[in-house]
Amino acid sequence: MLQLGGSQDTSPEVRGVGLSDPKLSQSRRRLLDLINRLHSTGVQKDIDLPVIAVIGSQSVGKSSLIESISGITLPRSSGTCTRCPTECKLSYSKEPWHCTVSLRFETDEHGEHLGQARNVAFGEIIYDKAGVEDRIRRAQRAVLNPATTSRHFLDDDDETGSIAGQLAFTTNSICLQITGPDVADLSFVDLPGLIASVSQGGNVRDIQLVEELVNKYIKKPSCIILLTVTCEVDFETQGAYRLAMEADPERKRIVEENNWLRYIRNEKEPLDNGWYCVKLPGTKDLTAGISWEDARAAEDHFFSYTSPWSTLDPYDQKHLRTRNLTERLSDLLSQLIAKRLPEIQDELQCLLRRTEESIRELPSAPSADPVSEVLHMIGNFMRQLSMELEGTPEETGLLQKIQPAHETFKKAIRTTAPNFRADVKRSRPSGSFFGKGRRSASDSDIPPPPMPPPDFLIHEDGEIILENQSRVIHIDEVMDRAKKAVTRELPDKYPFMVTKLFIKEITRNWTDPAMKLFDVIHNQLFEHVKKLVVDEFGRYAESGLQARIMLIVADHVQERKERTRERIEWLLGLEEEPFTLNAHYYMDYKDKFLAYYKGYRQKSQNTSLMSQLGQGRATDPYDESEEMVAPLNDLQAALAALVRLGFQGVKAEDLPKLLPPDPFAPAIEIMAETRAYFQVAYKRVTDNVPLAIDHELVRGLEQGLEEALYRGLSIGGSEASSVCRALTQEPINVSARREELVKKRERLESAKAELLGI
Repeated sequence: MLQLGGSQDTSPEVRGVGLSDPKLSQSRRRLLDLINRLHSTGVQKDIDLPVIAVIGSQSVGKSSLIESISGITLPRSSGTCTRCPTECKLSYSKEPWHCTVSLRFETDEHGEHLGQARNVAFGEIIYDKAGVEDRIRRAQRAVLNPATTSRHFLDDDDETGSIAGQLAFTTNSICLQITGPDVADLSFVDLPGLIASVSQGGNVRDIQLVEELVNKYIKKPSCIILLTVTCEVDFETQGAYRLAMEADPERKRIVEENNWLRYIRNEKEPLDNGWYCVKLPGTKDLTAGISWEDARAAEDHFFSYTSPWSTLDPYDQKHLRTRNLTERLSDLLSQLIAKRLPEIQDELQCLLRRTEESIRELPSAPSADPVSEVLHMIGNFMRQLSMELEGTPEETGLLQKIQPAHETFKKAIRTTAPNFRADVKRSRPSGSFFGKGRRSASDSDIPPPPMPPPDFLIHEDGEIILENQSRVIHIDEVMDRAKKAVTRELPDKYPFMVTKLFIKEITRNWTDPAMKLFDVIHNQLFEHVKKLVVDEFGRYAESGLQARIMLIVADHVQERKERTRERIEWLLGLEEEPFTLNAHYYMDYKDKFLAYYKGYRQKSQNTSLMSQLGQGRATDPYDESEEMVAPLNDLQAALAALVRLGFQGVKAEDLPKLLPPDPFAPAIEIMAETRAYFQVAYKRVTDNVPLAIDHELVRGLEQGLEEALYRGLSIGGSEASSVCRALTQEPINVSARREELVKKRERLESAKAELLGI
């Protein structure tokens, strides 16, 4: 328990109370000043600062208690009540008594938080205690009307007049800084009294508003609750008691003042900080204008000579009188400040760090030069687009996404190769040049086996893709078309038109795969570009910049799409007429396909001969130097007979030359020409179509896009600044969040500066 000043001289000039006791270190007194300055920054919104909150129901004597502690007079006219928090910062000084009144605005007229608390001095310094009551009355009107300049209420003589839009209650505070030789070092906040009902014409919502305001303070763990109850009514029926118990169920932060002895002894409803009883001036005393000194003397006389108070033991006597209550409050507050200060420093650093991180996570604030900002974003977008169109190594790159479409297109074109068959339709000839062949009646109904794929294509095209099996063209069909096309040609000649028609039938099938490739690449490209637009301009989606850019880009992509479509159609149109200057390539393939089709014909038409040619090696029957490695057979007999007839040097592989001419030789020629041209043309088109799409649509997307963006956004015109400013407005939610965080950072930095000053 803090004692009165250690000096024997107890005159008001040298007497100290609470933290003003000379025995206490100056550092502890500076801590109280520090907490007061921290409250002035508004940081209590973010950090739980130590505070004493005086609460109670209306008309329980709370104002009288405040007067007895502070030594000032509060407004008491009819209908007057506390409608805002009143912070009383009391500090001992040897200087003459004086009081400074200021207003702290934390919310606007709509109850919205300002973010950074706004402290406004309200009038000159008061040196006469009699002037405090009127100043507080005017100050309360000022905080209830935050939209009106506070100077208006200092000069307004109509102290009772109501202003339109005046608030009934507010969280904005009146701050009293009271200094003098008979003042305790103490800080507390007087909260509006709890109300159970409202007068006629009042707002029932005010009951809840006051409760919410009180709870805002007392719910915090660092709030010491000074619960004021009247001696005339059972305290359990008073609303303030209920709120205090809900906020502090363990009763560790509550200090109560009441007159019953069992409570004073802490026997009933025990509290960690105990119960206190004070004797305040009555209505007659107040009407008579009793002074603060006389009221304190009357209180001392009452407790010293009035039973049963005078009979309490010395320990319980310490729970009587305003002076002892003030000392206990000072002691509790100083202990709490000393305990909380290191925690406040840590919490402040942590909050500052998190606030800075939150600010950094926000998009960059809009530039003061919106045109330059838009130009900068367009430049970034075009650079990123150029990189994507050129190709990036990422798996999700644009070129990586369209590569499968290229492979699909190439395979689709390869499958359009003509499926020529070197056998006649629905028949399978048998027999051989040397042997007799027989055919059953059902042979014509048996489909011929599929032709083996050409070996030479495996090394050039890689995997052999099966040709269109649904459109098999047999050699007799080719021959039939050739015969029907003859006009004025010589008997052994057939028109080139037959080959040309076959080629046209092939190239006609290239349009669908080409357009499918075109559509896939267009869709992939547009989706990729849309993502780039969102990435670069997405922060301005709400202001309309992203949508405007997306519209311009979409129009430009559509323009390039139509141009590319025309280019593809032009390329495919070129392929309608057979043409190539790559004669060597064409003739090489023609020779290979001629050998391929003739070989198949010979093998299928002369089965016995070709089979024997494929077995072992035949020897010269008259060459005694060679060992016979194969038994005498028809093939060797034929070779021997030819030698006897005078055909010297004839070998087995020369025998097919003795076969009669193939009646389908012209058809084989047409088939080889068509198939050879396909090899030349399909490789050409599988390069040219993707190249055209890449040149006109993919790489070509950049052409004119930047200029289109400038035109679409009116950049360069007289309205460029206003258009860009409108399009780069920050989203309301982001702007509000930024403002909130910036003001929070300002509060925290102000509090940090105060902490660094101790």
